[in-house]
Amino acid sequence: MTSATVPTRVGVFVDSVNVTRNGGYGMQYDVLREFACRGEGLAMRLNAYAAYDAERAESDNQYRINQRKFYDVLREQGYKVILKNVKWYIDERGVRIGKANSDLDLAVDVLSQSQNMDRILIATGDGDFVQVVRALQSRGCRVEVVAFDNVSTDLRREADLFLSGYLIPGLLPLEGDGNVKWGEAGGKARGTCYYFNAEKGFGFVRFLKEIGSNLWDVDSRKIGSPFASAFFHVSELPRGVSADDLPNRDMIFEFDLAKSNRPQTGENYTDLLATHLVRAQRDGGRDGAVRNGGDEGRGGEEGTATPRPEGRGERQPRYNDRSSRSGENVSRYSESGRDSGYVSRYLADTNNRD
Repeated sequence: MTSATVPTRVGVFVDSVNVTRNGGYGMQYDVLREFACRGEGLAMRLNAYAAYDAERAESDNQYRINQRKFYDVLREQGYKVILKNVKWYIDERGVRIGKANSDLDLAVDVLSQSQNMDRILIATGDGDFVQVVRALQSRGCRVEVVAFDNVSTDLRREADLFLSGYLIPGLLPLEGDGNVKWGEAGGKARGTCYYFNAEKGFGFVRFLKEIGSNLWDVDSRKIGSPFASAFFHVSELPRGVSADDLPNRDMIFEFDLAKSNRPQTGENYTDLLATHLVRAQRDGGRDGAVRNGGDEGRGGEEGTATPRPEGRGERQPRYNDRSSRSGENVSRYSESGRDSGYVSRYLADTNNRD
């Protein structure tokens, strides 16, 4: 007689206001659910805490329609939508400010519902949840945090797992026309630089190629690892990022992927080449000090649960001036005869890799 495997009971609690205001506009809630339930997890609770500006809805018909569609999509994907009405105040400067803080609602719900869960994912970067994380852990729950920009340092450290939403495949649309493939040659990915050779001017970026249960297995050379790596040259770095900044696991890049013709020997054990690296994070990869991350301002406009490539330009200015940047970054590796041949071979291989 064999006993059936008991599934991991999972709860997902999304601070939609915080996520949307801090880099997560356009986040795919179905992908978040898939990530939270990886390894045959069973979703027990799926709560999304959103803001709604009733005053604006009276005069802005498009806002009312968009918000209703957004909430309907969330419900179709299994989420319970908890709405917090935006309240408007006049501050000491005479400025009208809208607030819709769902922190207390989320905290009470996750604590009261946690007795039936093994793993809880909280999507927020708000440091106010540090004590909530500790309380959940004391009850025997594994607590994971997913966020994008302005993430509390203390919250990252307290969680059993913190993973930037930029790194989860499909969670946030890639730059492009919506048909860009994640993690494949000819497509794109987001990852971090975990190795950089300052003498030769090249490094490797690691990215999550698929949502897998063994996220601890970061060695992309191992069979079964959910991670992959790609080679890049210093000339591909964006403006404002120098070789002295690398390696850096907090600095996330979005990049194009192509097949490399280099033999997979020695330091180069991947057949992927990363080009046109750009910064993914709006906050520059720094730990955030923002507590509530945008509860104020345009009340209640959460965004969308489906891809919205046209909205991505608002999230992060891109630095695509390849000509000036390439010359600047290559120069320090070709002066005084330092490995100038390597640079030439790299450029030749890049031009002929197709």
